[in-house]
Amino acid sequence: MYAIVDMAGQQFKVEKDQKIYVHRLGGEEGDKVEFDKVLLIENDGKVLVGAPVIKGAMVSGKIIAHLKDDKVKVFKKKRRKGYKVLRGHRQYLSQVLIESIVEKGAIKTEVKKKETPKVQVKEKPVAKKPEAIIKETPKKKPVKKTTVKKATSEKKPETKATVKTADMKKPATKKVEVKKSTTAKKPTTKKTTSGKTETKKATAKKPSSEAKKTTAKIEGTKKTSSSKKTGK
Repeated sequence: MYAIVDMAGQQFKVEKDQKIYVHRLGGEEGDKVEFDKVLLIENDGKVLVGAPVIKGAMVSGKIIAHLKDDKVKVFKKKRRKGYKVLRGHRQYLSQVLIESIVEKGAIKTEVKKKETPKVQVKEKPVAKKPEAIIKETPKKKPVKKTTVKKATSEKKPETKATVKTADMKKPATKKVEVKKSTTAKKPTTKKTTSGKTETKKATAKKPSSEAKKTTAKIEGTKKTSSSKKTGK
């Protein structure tokens, strides 16, 4: 009877009382380990295949020791560059003893993790600075609010004064009197060589020919109108 089990990310073909090396497990030496990811079980020619895991199947074992694998050397080189590196690596492993293989009805037992005790770190006392002196301000007494009722005086309805257009006086227009210039020309005086002064009278301008024609027409109309009245 054998089984194919997934242990720590790797698949192993396992039989009862077999010792195998697995990637480092979390428990300590002597702790029991259970693996429920069973992919295949073969028992007297009968093969059970999981999809992908067989329900109820389990492989239990025991951690024998924690150790390191053989050293693996890694060498790197780049020609004509002067680059050479040699490194080594040792993988952490755990040795497990397979105790039993169960096909059906296996119940997984919960493993209690050991609680690591918390280390209390003592803090160094810090020198406190002297607190500033704060003057206490006297508390103000609460002031009582007095409610004063205002006398509600009845407001009279506002009456709008209606002004008639007839009562409105028109603005007085000033009469502008145009005064005709009644200034007569003064007689001009000239001094002669003998010392006597000669005065020339302002001579009125003679009426032009057009003015004479208009006056003649007006006189002719007056005569005709007077002759019609007299019947002559």
